[in-house]
Amino acid sequence: MAEDMDSEANAPKRKGKKGLAIGLVLALVLGAGGFYATFSGMILGSGDAAEDHAQAGEESHDSDGDPAQAEIMLEQGGDITDVAFLPVTPIVVSLTGPNASRHLRFRAELEVAKEQSSAVEHLMPRVMDVMNAYLRALDPDSLNDAGALIELRAQLLRRVALVVGANRVRDVLVMEFVLS
Repeated sequence: MAEDMDSEANAPKRKGKKGLAIGLVLALVLGAGGFYATFSGMILGSGDAAEDHAQAGEESHDSDGDPAQAEIMLEQGGDITDVAFLPVTPIVVSLTGPNASRHLRFRAELEVAKEQSSAVEHLMPRVMDVMNAYLRALDPDSLNDAGALIELRAQLLRRVALVVGANRVRDVLVMEFVLS
């Protein structure tokens, strides 16, 4: 019996799940605090991120090539002739998928404001690099979807805007898109 008492006294005591619960609550609180600090701009930025994103969206969609929008611009004293179209060198990429290898022939033009055209034209090698990298990474099967071209244009516009600046390129116009 004395041996049983000694073995029970030397056995480590179990704390239960109290420590795990405290650690989980602390992790959630710290995670939420970090998210708030980053989102509000206290860390890695200035200003409200949601507000900045909304303003950027409004600025990028001021004139989308809609004829009604062009009429509104003319009525407000704007001029639709201040637009320049910069051709992008045609790109041919090989797309490899699980079934077979295919080729994509792609040609586009960038819609920019005339005063920004020289700056964007100067950065055209970077634009070509970013487009080439994105197009090579495409899955050939994803291009069969109905909205694939719309998604492709949006992704290319986003990447080109990162390279040349947010307000310099208005749109990416796809002139040729051939899968063979």
